[in-house]
Amino acid sequence: MDFDYWLKQTDKSLFPDIEWAKPERKSLAGKLAIIGGHSGGMLAVADAYQQALESGIGEARAILPNTFAKTISSSVADTIFVPTNPSGGMGKDSLEQLKAATAWADATLLIGDSGRNSETAIMFETLLREFDKPFILTRDAVDLLKNNASALINRDKTTIVASFAQTQKLLQAVLFPKQLLFSMQLAQVVEVMHKFTLSYPIIMVTFHQEQLIAARDGRVVTMPFGNPMSIWRGSVATKAAVYITQHQNAPFEAVVTSFVTA
Repeated sequence: MDFDYWLKQTDKSLFPDIEWAKPERKSLAGKLAIIGGHSGGMLAVADAYQQALESGIGEARAILPNTFAKTISSSVADTIFVPTNPSGGMGKDSLEQLKAATAWADATLLIGDSGRNSETAIMFETLLREFDKPFILTRDAVDLLKNNASALINRDKTTIVASFAQTQKLLQAVLFPKQLLFSMQLAQVVEVMHKFTLSYPIIMVTFHQEQLIAARDGRVVTMPFGNPMSIWRGSVATKAAVYITQHQNAPFEAVVTSFVTA
């Protein structure tokens, strides 16, 4: 079954103008803040930083708990270290530094490895509420904000790159009448994503039946994708963040185009 709102992408972008318009000068290629890390790990932040630079971002800045100040690789050159709380997460005293990083950036990537600390969740919620800029969330950053799911998915300029299970839980958290099931065929999932993004202004990205799925404003794009581990590692979200940063007037088309290089 096909729907007029469902487009299928192959290894060639449906929106080639996005790639053609990619900035060639570093000074015009955007600034991305990458926030994440917890005393238990920060690999996702370091990986996202390197990948953002390799993907052509103009400037990337990593924001990490200060527990890593003596161990961070020199390859993560632009780093801000913020105070931690006893649980190893970003403490409430780090809020002003997080605000400063978000104010500096054109877009902010919440890459995960953030732990389950309520203080960290409150600060992330504050950033999303106070800044009218693009935010991209993935991995356990999505879980961290799930308790305030309604505010999250009602926010414009928000892209969520989530596993199918995380997407399922988000819909359940806001009592969306159409639910997702692992047993669904792709066409059924596409229909739910269509209706979900007609109701909420976010860009939603997930993975089901070997397909990357992106939806916004009722439009849905699917693309065969054989590397799901790059979703769980944060690679797909990082590429999407770079493209969104550089094409803020066409964020959905930018996300879809980023899939081709993910």
